[in-house]
Amino acid sequence: MDFVTLNNGIKMPLEGFGVFQVRDKEECRRSVLDAIRAGYRLIDTAASYTNEDAVGQAVREAIAEGICTREELFITSKMWVQDMQSYDTAKKAIHASLEKMGLEYLDLYLLHQAMKDYFSAWRAMEDAYREGKLRAIGVSNFYPHILTNFCETVEIKPAVNQVELHPFFSQEAALETMRYYQVQPEAWAPLGGGRYAPFENESLSAIAKAHSKSIGQIMLRWNVQRGVVVIPKSTHRERIVENLDIWDFSLSGEEMRQIDALDMGYTGTAIKHFDPDFVRMCVTRRIHD
Repeated sequence: MDFVTLNNGIKMPLEGFGVFQVRDKEECRRSVLDAIRAGYRLIDTAASYTNEDAVGQAVREAIAEGICTREELFITSKMWVQDMQSYDTAKKAIHASLEKMGLEYLDLYLLHQAMKDYFSAWRAMEDAYREGKLRAIGVSNFYPHILTNFCETVEIKPAVNQVELHPFFSQEAALETMRYYQVQPEAWAPLGGGRYAPFENESLSAIAKAHSKSIGQIMLRWNVQRGVVVIPKSTHRERIVENLDIWDFSLSGEEMRQIDALDMGYTGTAIKHFDPDFVRMCVTRRIHD
């Protein structure tokens, strides 16, 4: 496993395990425990996934079993939009995530969307960071123009920006902006999010065959070679293990260019962040009372 050093000096694994849409608590707990046993040390959840408690339970079980120490794990969660009303609501959200997970600190905490009063929410995160409750703070789904304004305004620049990144939506302009501000890119939906039929793609299939790897492993390797952290999700033990097996080969420059050519831009993205209906849905969606 390779690591990246964030702009505050802490190290983050280049590959982790995501639990988006793993709503069944027992399935989530088992999957996270399987992932930690397989060797994952970065676990990514969010308040809006409603499974922080299951992730925390799996983490505590793994530590109790002696699989790893808390210090070896890199646990991420995210603040949902409804908690970005003010500094106080954001402060309560941070406390709620820690309490649900049964942890004294989080390694990374993100603003999930650039919505509501996210500047006030960020100030609460800055204070929690200074207090040691959050080892690093960052953002998610901040497109280049939003990230630029944000970095030029806040006191502590985000360490990470988690956005949709895969061969069919490569977001080169977004990566360039992140590099400028020393913000680490992290990919959600690194396997395409169930779209684009990547497992039927001839270019990816040929490259996979050349390396005796799966198409999924090729897609993940492409992103990490761009310096992007990936957090693939699966509830199947064999796929969890397979997704981690990307550290014994490299893609050539020509193979990287072939995969780059698959980019379709914003057209087929999972979530339309520029769509007013999507924004209205986010700002009105409640995940807790």
